[in-house]
Amino acid sequence: MAHSIRAIDVNSLAQLQEIISRDPIRHCLVASRVDAGARGIFKPTFPDILGYFDDGHLLSAVLVGANVVPINTSQIARKEIAEMLRKSGRRSSSIVGPAREVLDLWSMLEASWDKAREIRQNQPVLSTKQRSHVQFDDSVRYSSLADLDTLMPACIAMFTEEVGVSPLVGGSSASYRNRISDLILQRRSFIRTVGDEVMFKAEVGTVGAGVAQIQGVWVNPKYRGNGIAIPAMAAVLKYVLDDIAPVASLYVNDFNEAALATYFGTGFEQVDTFATILF
Repeated sequence: MAHSIRAIDVNSLAQLQEIISRDPIRHCLVASRVDAGARGIFKPTFPDILGYFDDGHLLSAVLVGANVVPINTSQIARKEIAEMLRKSGRRSSSIVGPAREVLDLWSMLEASWDKAREIRQNQPVLSTKQRSHVQFDDSVRYSSLADLDTLMPACIAMFTEEVGVSPLVGGSSASYRNRISDLILQRRSFIRTVGDEVMFKAEVGTVGAGVAQIQGVWVNPKYRGNGIAIPAMAAVLKYVLDDIAPVASLYVNDFNEAALATYFGTGFEQVDTFATILF
């Protein structure tokens, strides 16, 4: 049988959408990219989504952009994808997705790509379709552009704490500010303030295939340990399920016990496990 790797196009799009539909929570990020491409004026093209075909039938794929994201990859597909990625060299800041696929792909790239800054092998993926049983904090609201200057330091602090580097590294201050502004304008940013100080914030980073992926959850260190996180997350969950998508999901590092307690306390349940290789 003839194997080939080529970009997804209008002729193979339906096959990719069928793969996504099997597990929309796992493939939420890719679904978002597909949805964005389908809204274009011209025929949808996806040069950053490479399909692994067997006699013209799409079996697997990989998103190659800011992140490398394996999509329903078999070991054979990963070997061929890894060979392609070795030749092109690393241009992405991470590999992220289902743990087994990510870790196996990384084992094939480790000798030829840059050394990983951090390997997070066990990231529980959590999801729910139900509002929280906990009374939500009605002080949590959608962010507005008037909050942007107040919100930016909190977003920078959260990103740096979570990823280990500032999002402003490399002179990307303007693009990061634009990213936060876009989330606000799309009504995907949530905030609770005390005076001119951010107490809590969260965003929906990705929406695709009926799934909203929550990210950037942050409690000001000054207010941690005071029991505000679960009611605040209950409010975010209410907004997400009422206004954005019928399924809410997120993934979290297994060593972040406080975050896990918050999400389980809000009503999320584990449905998958991701891994991330950070560069």
